[in-house]
Amino acid sequence: MELKTLKIWGARTARSLRPIWMAEELEIEYELLPIGPRTGETLSEKYTKLNPKQKIPFMEHGDFQLSESLAICKYLQNTFPSNNLFIPQTPEDLAKEDEWCSFVYGELDETCLYVMRRHYDLTEIYGAAPNVVESCREYLDRQFRVIEPYLEKKESILNQGFGLADIFLMSCLDWAVYYEFDLPKNITIYRDIISERKAFKKAMEINFQN
Repeated sequence: MELKTLKIWGARTARSLRPIWMAEELEIEYELLPIGPRTGETLSEKYTKLNPKQKIPFMEHGDFQLSESLAICKYLQNTFPSNNLFIPQTPEDLAKEDEWCSFVYGELDETCLYVMRRHYDLTEIYGAAPNVVESCREYLDRQFRVIEPYLEKKESILNQGFGLADIFLMSCLDWAVYYEFDLPKNITIYRDIISERKAFKKAMEINFQN
């Protein structure tokens, strides 16, 4: 497949940031179609035929189509390997990366931040639920207490260097800061280091300016 056939659908969310950032780290050409999650664009007949889930992000690479930010990012890192980020080569390294991505996606994203998005950002749609939001805040703080000692004197989650797990964690840390969480010391240092990456800055500009 030619690189020019790569299309990434979606912008303006933490989840859409991930494949955009991955593509920028890998320095691959792609076409961004910056549809939003609450604009009605995902409900169009054209997009629904591509992705019946009516969610973003979504990827097309030639005739190959893929949804879910984790699946898209893993596909990109394995299809376009680069020295810019660590790509697991052993079952052990792959398992550790999967462990962290599953933890971030399951505990930070889906269980806390996305639930907060519904009852904190989108109250006009899902209704205000202060008790739910407070429970999410408490639960996310508990997860930060797990991450905090692990990141002491570390610049990346895996010892081999920056990789997919960092993209996922960083997307959730910025999301948490947007929701006015105070990050612990080691997590703050880690976030400051990752935020200086050229590809991250470019991806943030691309994702949120659209």
